[in-house]
Amino acid sequence: MHPRAPLLVGRDAEIAQLDRALDTARGRRGSTVFLVGDGGIGKSRLAAEATGLAFSAGMRVLRGRGSTIGPMVPFRPLTEALMSLFRGGEPWEEAELGPYRPVLGRLVPDWAGEAQNGGSLVVLAEAVLRLLSVVSREHGALVVLEDLHDADTETLVVLEYLVDNLEHLPVVLLATTRAEPCAALDLAHSVTQRRSGVLLGLGPLDRSEVARMIASCLDTEADRVPQEVVERLWDTSVGNPFVVEELLHGMIGNGSVVHRGVSWEVVGSLRTEVPSTLVRGIAHRTDRLGPQGRMLLSAAAVLGRRFPLPVLQRMSGIDDHGLLSHLHAGVAAQLVVPDEPAPDWYAFRHPLTAEALLAQLTPTDRAKLSGRAAEVVEELHPGLPGEWCPLVAALRRDAGDRVGAARLLTEAGRRALADGAVGSGVSLLLGADELLAHRQDWSVRAEVLESLLPALAESGEFDRAFELAEDLHELVGAGVEAGRLAALHTRLAKVAHLAGRWADGNAQIAEARALLTTVRDPAQSAAVDVVAAYLALDTPGPDRTETAEKLARAAVSAAEAGPQPAVACQAWELLGVLARERDLDEARLCFERARRIAEQHRLPIPRAYALVRVGGNEWLADGETRSLELAREEALRLGAVTIAYSIDAILVLQAVLRGRFEEAARLGEEISTTAARLRLAPVARYALMTRATLAAHQGDRAAMEGALREFTGWDGAGSQEEPLCIGLARAFCALLEENRPLALRELDRARAQESDSPTTFHLSGLHGLRLLLDVLAGEADWDHYHRTAATSASRMRWNRQFVLLAHAVLLGRSGEAESAASAVAEAELLAAPYPTALHLGLRLTAEAALENGWGDPATWLRRAEEHFHAASVPHVAGACRALLRQFGVSVRQRRSGADRIPAPLRTLGVTVREYEVFQLLAERLSNKAIAGRLYISPRTVEKHVAALLTKTARQDREALCDLSAAEAAEAAAGRR
Repeated sequence: MHPRAPLLVGRDAEIAQLDRALDTARGRRGSTVFLVGDGGIGKSRLAAEATGLAFSAGMRVLRGRGSTIGPMVPFRPLTEALMSLFRGGEPWEEAELGPYRPVLGRLVPDWAGEAQNGGSLVVLAEAVLRLLSVVSREHGALVVLEDLHDADTETLVVLEYLVDNLEHLPVVLLATTRAEPCAALDLAHSVTQRRSGVLLGLGPLDRSEVARMIASCLDTEADRVPQEVVERLWDTSVGNPFVVEELLHGMIGNGSVVHRGVSWEVVGSLRTEVPSTLVRGIAHRTDRLGPQGRMLLSAAAVLGRRFPLPVLQRMSGIDDHGLLSHLHAGVAAQLVVPDEPAPDWYAFRHPLTAEALLAQLTPTDRAKLSGRAAEVVEELHPGLPGEWCPLVAALRRDAGDRVGAARLLTEAGRRALADGAVGSGVSLLLGADELLAHRQDWSVRAEVLESLLPALAESGEFDRAFELAEDLHELVGAGVEAGRLAALHTRLAKVAHLAGRWADGNAQIAEARALLTTVRDPAQSAAVDVVAAYLALDTPGPDRTETAEKLARAAVSAAEAGPQPAVACQAWELLGVLARERDLDEARLCFERARRIAEQHRLPIPRAYALVRVGGNEWLADGETRSLELAREEALRLGAVTIAYSIDAILVLQAVLRGRFEEAARLGEEISTTAARLRLAPVARYALMTRATLAAHQGDRAAMEGALREFTGWDGAGSQEEPLCIGLARAFCALLEENRPLALRELDRARAQESDSPTTFHLSGLHGLRLLLDVLAGEADWDHYHRTAATSASRMRWNRQFVLLAHAVLLGRSGEAESAASAVAEAELLAAPYPTALHLGLRLTAEAALENGWGDPATWLRRAEEHFHAASVPHVAGACRALLRQFGVSVRQRRSGADRIPAPLRTLGVTVREYEVFQLLAERLSNKAIAGRLYISPRTVEKHVAALLTKTARQDREALCDLSAAEAAEAAAGRR
């Protein structure tokens, strides 16, 4: 009789698919397979089968599994998998990793001295990918990551990156997870939906497969297995292979099923209750190990499915020989196995084994064992570094020490947040808070909330944060000191700021200041001041920027004297935002200072905010978003979704301004939906402003007004985003309707609003577009121009294109035609990424150029007409045609076939009939021959050729024929 079925039953299709994946990988094409199923369904057995296939094919195998001791431990599966590379096997060249070797120090203990803590998860994932490319080069590799339902967020982020980038490596990634709600299962479904991998769902065995499995265990034929055994095991196991094995083992052990001669027979009755049967079956097997062996495995079960031998030995007091003897007996009894990826660790063969052992303990015995285990771990690992802290927290909880467990979970959560693992940090801190939810340990609860509230805000869980805030009143009068209560109110104020609830935030600041009236603590005052500064900037009012700067400067002075690096970072970021109005370089220096402080003190979230500010500054200055995109990757790595969504909103606006309207509509809808769901008011307002701008830049007033109505519903009145709604949306829409008086009135509104409530957003049209319109109307002279052009906001790329056009108009009026044309050319280069603004600017400027006789207004108007006709903005296209006719410039008809004319020729004003003549010139035909082809007179052909010579600026017919031949060749190449 075999304790485990020697044959893998009922998984032929899955084995075949895994075999194909391995074969394909050896052909240099990687893939990912997720095995999903309930506990005991056979995921590990199937993974072991795949491992055997890979070994047989000469492939490298890397194996790791999720943490099963206490709360999740960052990167555990990846570390275990990579460690197998350092325990023998074929040598490989570490030098090929180059700059990625230090990055891997976060996963490889031998390289820990080179680790870059808190670095980008994307870079770490790329480092793992590079390592896999090196070790798989010769024969391919199989990476097995098991029990990912226990994995941390950070591991899954790296895993997703690997999934998306394995296609061109000879690597198969095999991941297992339970079929229960968890992030790993969500990832598996996501990967399957985007066809980046395969999900193999392992269901229960059917009746015939259970019979075959029993026969395999009994080393007999299926028809020789007693039907009563088959029926009972099929009924009670529900087709779960592990339960089948365990129950069958128990039946044989208690004499219910016996072997007689060449057959198996049932003696007595068979038990049917799965939990109790399983527990008793394992109890019977552990009894055979003797009292000391049973005690040893019970102590091991307290530690989890996996357990370290040094801790177990100290708990039991057994010497080395005795310890190993009992473990070998446990292995022989199919209860435990060596945990191969980690030395000095063993594991239960299945989680149900550990659960069954725990079920045998009385609550008192389990509490005592848990308490003793916690003491031993604390003795062996002072300070509880790494995974030991959450493990001991779980042990303290099981020992009944809920307060001690909460303190340890709080410490583990703080460490996770400090390392940039926001998801893990929130999970640990919520666990701590749940332990204290119905206890009167108010001071410990306050410690938890101090870290938990801001962490929830950064992860976008505002509703949960405000629900916890309702418990603060219980802390008042409960002996919690005033300073700690003030700190909690300050953190709630920060949450309110991130959620866009400035009134609630100001109320929390008032509570904090009232509590600090009797506490003279500059450090706490600085923490209050910096949050109050951000809220001051959110709060409508004429002096909000002045108030915010005053508070931020007070905060930075106290914070740097403290020192309080987190407060200093926040203060420098805000000072940079306020400095943009004076000088972009001054703003950049403030942001860089915040970044340096964050990096010096290893503060990942403040560093991410600083990176966003630096990227935003670069975007305003030169219109580039690369730094913002990198900051977004960093925010997602940290799990700081509020930062990532803020960047997304800016990137959507960038898409609108650059004329990528379909992309902007799609991404904008996604970010609006998410912001509304999470109640991120600042992001929601920005997204709605962007949606209004998208509609306005397409001349769609109805859609613009609809978006602006929604904007008002998000407390848009008096917000910093409101002037943007006017300058980027309303004024632009009026100009695309050729209603310049309305555009000027809208910009007057923006100016009034910025006077009533100053903004730190500077793309409202007052620093560029308004100057151009005033110059065109004769309302702005050189003095006005120089005052506006000298401001920091006018040097931002979006604004500067209009400033340069205003400069060109003034130069043209002053008789400096050449300088005016040069200014337009410079503006065109600057406006090249912004097609709508570029062609609107040319349309506006051409009118003045035609009037004053400078530049090339006809070409500008033709280009603008072509753009707005294609964009279905008829008012501007019609105005361009009217201006051309007004000044005696020929205007082509919008007749059928115009879309066939190449854009460069359309810009030159070539008509449909002229283009037909032009095409035939490639064949060097005479006028008579062309006339015969087109059924027109030779005289008409002569007129068209003359027009083409003028429009294309060619010296003679031969040159025109050469141009036609070149255009025909280019068109043919494009068709190929």
